Amino acid sequence: MPPLTRSRQDYLKALFALAPAGEAVPTSRLAAQLGVSAPSVTNMLARLAEERLVSHAPRAGARLTARGRRAALGMVRRHRILETFLVKVLGLDWTEVHDDAEVLEHHISDRVLAAIDRLMGHPGEDPHGHLIPDAKGRLARRALTPLAALPRGARATVREIRDADGRRMARWKEVGLVPGADVRVREVRALEDVFELEVAGRRVVTGSEGLDGVLVQPARVESHGARG
Repeated sequence: MPPLTRSRQDYLKALFALAPAGEAVPTSRLAAQLGVSAPSVTNMLARLAEERLVSHAPRAGARLTARGRRAALGMVRRHRILETFLVKVLGLDWTEVHDDAEVLEHHISDRVLAAIDRLMGHPGEDPHGHLIPDAKGRLARRALTPLAALPRGARATVREIRDADGRRMARWKEVGLVPGADVRVREVRALEDVFELEVAGRRVVTGSEGLDGVLVQPARVESHGARG
């Protein structure tokens, strides 16, 4: 298959971001993700379907084929390795590297990408906690929970944060909601949409929108059975 154009790469990566489990994505949702018109999306999906990268039915939405998923994971790998390089090697702030990686991922050769990966010791996660697909396009799965879905009293560890909004990431960094941080839900007032958290000993009060994009691994609740 000839090298994919940047536009095709962006479409495949967007489909994976919206539906990592492989479910169908409505055209309108894909258009919103890419910031283009619905007719433009329809035209591109038709071309990608001809190339067997997606399966597409106008009312059923679009989903990646096995071939398209491999290509998408290749782009995800590039993006996450480059974000890691920009932070760990060049010392840039992890709240500001997403857009730089978006540009670089289309212009770095496979040879240079492999060298960067070796230089960093083959990292398993990017600075935002996302797992990095391996060189064969395999991506491990882990079950994570939105922080805003936890009940009062729950404890958890932050594992991933959405990396597309620099201002939101800067706020999370400010209050300590970063990958690896331990969190306790002190109070939930659902009717008022207020969450009171304890993060690294600090009290943080926010609404559900302020937590959108923070994924956590809930702590295991130890159960103690009666002794016989």
